Amino acid sequence: MRTWHEIRRFPLAVQLLLVNQFGVNTGFYLLIPYLATHLTENLGMSAAVVGVVLGVRTLSQQGLFVVGGSAADRLGARGVIIAGCALRTLGFGLFAWGDGLGVLLAASVLSGFAGALFNPAVRACIAQEADGREAEAFALFNMFAAAGALVGPLLGSALLLVDFRTSALTAAGIFAVLTVAQVLVLPARGTEPRGGGSVPADWREVLGNRPFLAFALAMVGMFTLESQLYLLLPDGARQATGWDGAAGLVLLVGTLAHLALQLRVTRALKERGQRGRWIVTGLGLMAVAFVPPALTAGGSGGPDGVVDGVLRVLPVLAGALLLSLGVMVAQPFVMELIPAYGRPGLTGTYFGVFYVVSGVAAAVGNTVVGWAMDTGGQAGTDWLPWVCCALFGLVSALGVAWLRRLGSLPAPSEPAVPATV
Repeated sequence: MRTWHEIRRFPLAVQLLLVNQFGVNTGFYLLIPYLATHLTENLGMSAAVVGVVLGVRTLSQQGLFVVGGSAADRLGARGVIIAGCALRTLGFGLFAWGDGLGVLLAASVLSGFAGALFNPAVRACIAQEADGREAEAFALFNMFAAAGALVGPLLGSALLLVDFRTSALTAAGIFAVLTVAQVLVLPARGTEPRGGGSVPADWREVLGNRPFLAFALAMVGMFTLESQLYLLLPDGARQATGWDGAAGLVLLVGTLAHLALQLRVTRALKERGQRGRWIVTGLGLMAVAFVPPALTAGGSGGPDGVVDGVLRVLPVLAGALLLSLGVMVAQPFVMELIPAYGRPGLTGTYFGVFYVVSGVAAAVGNTVVGWAMDTGGQAGTDWLPWVCCALFGLVSALGVAWLRRLGSLPAPSEPAVPATV
């Protein structure tokens, strides 16, 4: 009940963007996790071609975040959000009807570029509309995103009982509804385009902001570790239990933790100030999350019955819970600080550059974790990937702590105080 009360305290634009993020993640996760299977089993494509299709989508999104951020600053966040959702409607529609490589590549480019448009624009709009309560707004944003990430795969697995085309058209339909809702409800107030200067000058200004770049680089561990909810932790759960469905338990633990605790944690910590301290604490929790699985990794053979499987998976689920808690502690304050590094007219660009850095970091980090998983499995050192992740988190925590000690973390904006009459 308190959560719904908190939601209603925000402007209608923020409320819509919260619902929008639930829909975005639902539509995305009901399709994308099953795309590779569709391409190989239904269309008979090789693993190399599937890798190209998926890689093009990722590159189109992660590599162009800065373009979406600049577009939000130059053209207005409202229009960019609407355009992004409309493009993803088209891209997912092409996945439904396309069976040739050219059409599938076009669908990948459109759906990826759509994410590059609306992701920084949505965050810029929330930062502009939250009226000094950005941390709470981003906490709620995380809750709606987590709920969509849980509902999406469940809905997708049910729709696949019909066929892949039904899943893709349903996803496209969700984005079409979101597009219409944004046109009707999302106000232009607070998201107007600005003039003057040039886009290259904007980029030079952001890239010349050394404290911001140092912060973005220090945060690479957060995104690398957060992505392990979809890579290392599910793999650890499957190995512990010998059951493929155990991977879903990892996502379930993380989602339930976000829904139950995110807003409470953010409000309690915000009242105690010191955002930088909480970011360091969150990163430290994320590092510690990989210690329990590391200590129990490498058990010989599969589980000896149900009870043994449960006991083996508990450290992995404990790691998933600690990782989610760390994200809950750190991420809202990270999102709150990003706009504070620059002037209001460049909020979208700052988010765009930050997400380019994080995307590259997550790709490199996942490569390292994947190498550690392969190497550890071959050499009998199953603890290796878990230790790598713990070190990623530790290095990031120390990096932010160092920036905090230097005094280079900006102060977030304060809520507007109504004039007295």
